[in-house]
Amino acid sequence: MDKRVALRQSIRAKRQQLSRTEQINASNLLTQRLVSHNKIHSATKIALYLANDGELELMLFIKWCWQQGKQVYLPVLHPFCSGHLLFLLFEENSTMIDNHYGISEPKLDVSKVCPLKQLDIIFTPLVAFDSTGARLGMGGGFYDRTLANWQAQHNLYPIGLAHDCQQVKKIPNQSWDIPLPEIITPNQRIICN
Repeated sequence: MDKRVALRQSIRAKRQQLSRTEQINASNLLTQRLVSHNKIHSATKIALYLANDGELELMLFIKWCWQQGKQVYLPVLHPFCSGHLLFLLFEENSTMIDNHYGISEPKLDVSKVCPLKQLDIIFTPLVAFDSTGARLGMGGGFYDRTLANWQAQHNLYPIGLAHDCQQVKKIPNQSWDIPLPEIITPNQRIICN
């Protein structure tokens, strides 16, 4: 487990050291890559996240989704089921609050919750990844629990998003880790085995 902690700290530090210009360029390149993706073109309900801790900024892509008439959903900490996420509709006028991790999320409104099985794509944040689709998150296990049975969902397709500097040779896996079928960075699209 110490390897995972050290790797998490190292990659987070790399990500946080990216300059504002590097972040903007990465966001622009990622958006170009995403808007040409076949699965994204056919999707109507897309779950994303708002950048935190040096993650890729997704607002440019979110605005493109809105212009295309796609519904955008953001993760919200489940109020009754600790360690789990809900996905709430995110619109330009959504009321936002900070959760107990200090991450901005839509204010809970049960009428705006989208069940996981109705999402087409879920973009997952990650701290580090390798070419097999193994991902290392922030350590809370929220996305591992969310994606535990993603193949059983009707149309759900998870895609990890990361800066290129977050790729490592090998993630030290744990039994609960859920590998991703695809990871996209500003400069590459990795279809994982």
